[in-house]
Amino acid sequence: MSTYKFILTGGGTGGHIYPAIAIADELKLRYPNAEFLFVGALDRMEMDKVPQAGYKIEGLWISGIQRKLTLRNLAFPLKLIVSLLRSKKIIKTFKPNVVIGTGGFASGPLLQMATLKKIPTLIQEQNSYPGITNKLLAKKVNTICVAYEGLEQFFPKQKIKITGNPIRKDLLEVKSKHIEGKDAFTLIHSKKTLLVLGGSLGARRINELIEANIDFFESQNIQVLWQCGKLYYNQYKHYNQLPNVQVHAFLSTMDLAYAAADVIISRAGAISVSELCIVGKPVIFIPSPNVAEDHQTKNAKSIADKNAAILIKEKDLDSQFQRVFAALFLDDEQQQQLSENIKNLALVNATNAIVNEVEKLLQIK
Repeated sequence: MSTYKFILTGGGTGGHIYPAIAIADELKLRYPNAEFLFVGALDRMEMDKVPQAGYKIEGLWISGIQRKLTLRNLAFPLKLIVSLLRSKKIIKTFKPNVVIGTGGFASGPLLQMATLKKIPTLIQEQNSYPGITNKLLAKKVNTICVAYEGLEQFFPKQKIKITGNPIRKDLLEVKSKHIEGKDAFTLIHSKKTLLVLGGSLGARRINELIEANIDFFESQNIQVLWQCGKLYYNQYKHYNQLPNVQVHAFLSTMDLAYAAADVIISRAGAISVSELCIVGKPVIFIPSPNVAEDHQTKNAKSIADKNAAILIKEKDLDSQFQRVFAALFLDDEQQQQLSENIKNLALVNATNAIVNEVEKLLQIK
């Protein structure tokens, strides 16, 4: 059997990196002799996270265009030319059978050169509103794997495959881990648990909300498992002195944290949304308004419109949060309905489906 070679490219955020790693892991299971190379952006988190996952990575000197006029924007044309030449050399040296992109500006130059060289290409779009890199590449690549319906307005319809987003295998069954989860975090079994997630770095506005409502949660007899993010941990760690509050910089056993939760407050990044659909717990989404094209709000709205989650915008938190939260916690029927509806949106075989599409590209001569 011939040894296949795969390049995976993307990065800048965990939402681009972890799907690429999940795809590589599944390809490795199917083709143990395959060779893998990741291509990311120098100085971004993929340069650490990918080697930690056991894969080689090359870095490009590339960054996104800032929305306002900055000195960094002046360097963009030079960075792009250098990255295109570097990508051309990487492809010529490595000779990939397929190139897979998961979004982020690092994937642009590499996929551009791969399409010029007629190498089969696939991109995976995590969001309900695509990033600029994937929109630019859509006409040139062979296959586009998406997680949401309705992306024909951005991508050629005949190339789109609805697969879902790749997620961690340990999240596929959390319901049976409820007791284990509460024990792992030494939570009181008879109390309802609120899990608060703001991403690995944390979310300032969500942290402010939780701090402002510590007494409110106490009055509702709720215990709080609060991932505040590493940027904010020193600011909030003193709340660990309270009996019903746990503050963590980062939660490494996410399956047990999800399992312990009765209700979850979360940002609405694409991978978080996909994980929460699998987990199937009642969710209040508080999307970040500070992301490209406000795509977190679009992600959350696509779930909330199906009565599968609650969406509260940051600007409405002060006026709506306590009322909406208390009503949800007191209404077991609504909790059950939200759980069932969000679980119905889960695409549990996403990684397999994407790799099936990659296998089809291996047949292109």
